[in-house]
Amino acid sequence: MEFTKKLSDGRVIHHRARIVTYTDVDKRKSISLLTNNFELDAQDIIEIYYRRWDIELLFKQLKQNFPLRYFYGESANAIKIQVRVTMIANLLITVLRRRLRRSWSFSGLMTIIKTVLMEYLDFYSLFETPEKDWANVVAQCEPPPPELTFFDLGGL
Repeated sequence: MEFTKKLSDGRVIHHRARIVTYTDVDKRKSISLLTNNFELDAQDIIEIYYRRWDIELLFKQLKQNFPLRYFYGESANAIKIQVRVTMIANLLITVLRRRLRRSWSFSGLMTIIKTVLMEYLDFYSLFETPEKDWANVVAQCEPPPPELTFFDLGGL
């Protein structure tokens, strides 16, 4: 397929492209991809698309769960280190999530990890039986101080 476009200054642009169509039987969808690569066969184009889509999903997951709103350093090296640490944390949480028998969303795991990060806890036990571990944590907490009433403040 060839596309031609005439620009306002009179120049004409010619562009060749092809459409690769793939039918996903499981999802019952037909996917059409536009490419200007005539050297690769259709299956390779489809595989590249799926890998690129996985990368896009990774970027989305990183942006949602590890918002890099500001950087702690100004040098290129400091920024690279912060991004790499973020990717390592993402990888560790992904490994944890896959090893768990109980199903958790990535963002759900992130929320709990952020909450209990500074506590010494067995994450596998916490995420497999959160109700039991939560009861243990509550049992170890000191009781809240008694609530004062207006009349308790008489000696102040």
